[in-house]
Amino acid sequence: MENDRIKIDVPTMADMTAAGQEPEFLLWVGSAGAFDDRYKKVTRAFVKILSWLDINYAVLGTEESSSGDVVRRAGNEMLFQMQALSNIEILNGYGIKKILTCDPHAYNTFLNEYPELGGKYEVIHHTKFLQDLINSGKLSLSQEFFSGQRLTYHDPCYLGRANGEYSAPRLIINTLASDFKEMKRNRSFALCCGAGGGQMFKEAEAGDKEVFIERTEEAVESGADIIVTACPYCMVMMTDGLKYKNLENSKKTYDIAELVALSLGL
Repeated sequence: MENDRIKIDVPTMADMTAAGQEPEFLLWVGSAGAFDDRYKKVTRAFVKILSWLDINYAVLGTEESSSGDVVRRAGNEMLFQMQALSNIEILNGYGIKKILTCDPHAYNTFLNEYPELGGKYEVIHHTKFLQDLINSGKLSLSQEFFSGQRLTYHDPCYLGRANGEYSAPRLIINTLASDFKEMKRNRSFALCCGAGGGQMFKEAEAGDKEVFIERTEEAVESGADIIVTACPYCMVMMTDGLKYKNLENSKKTYDIAELVALSLGL
């Protein structure tokens, strides 16, 4: 993985273990981060940041599977437990203590649901990870890159309402941009993007308007040039919403990790 300035070799747990090394963090990439073309860009951005900061991390690579979040939301409890127990066996086999992820769904599942099956880890969402680095002075960001652009933020359900994380993404955005405008529904009152709970993988139910369309309209009403989120599901929904409104050329969607990488010139 490389760009004009930096070449990145992403270490795997298997290779580090074979070399007698133990990373501080396991980076859980997630299905979207590995396979969805749009969210692959977020994975690349975050990996560039980790490399730039010289963070000691590794990924599972081909040993990584689904966290099991979607199958549990869809009602297949047996498959969820089979999936979770398989993951826990791998994670515990490597002695994993800290899991870092960009996916709020995986974050919620590891943090709140794996412990009952024997998987107890310190789980950190990338927004909180980056906020802590800013607060400690290890990460310094400039508002220069986003000068003259208005940003708004869409709260992912599994980060916000499910786990109470509202401040970290906003601290990062306000560090990066001087013009930040909240949507009319935000924080605990934010409207869902419409994809969570397995909804992204089923047909829309009867109604006057799809949820992602209404949420995109609220983002557009804020006057923002950039819609920011911190979840692969939300990224798909908000990006599709802009396409539906024929606004993909005038407005952009970015993950928090992409904002930070852009600001750093990575």
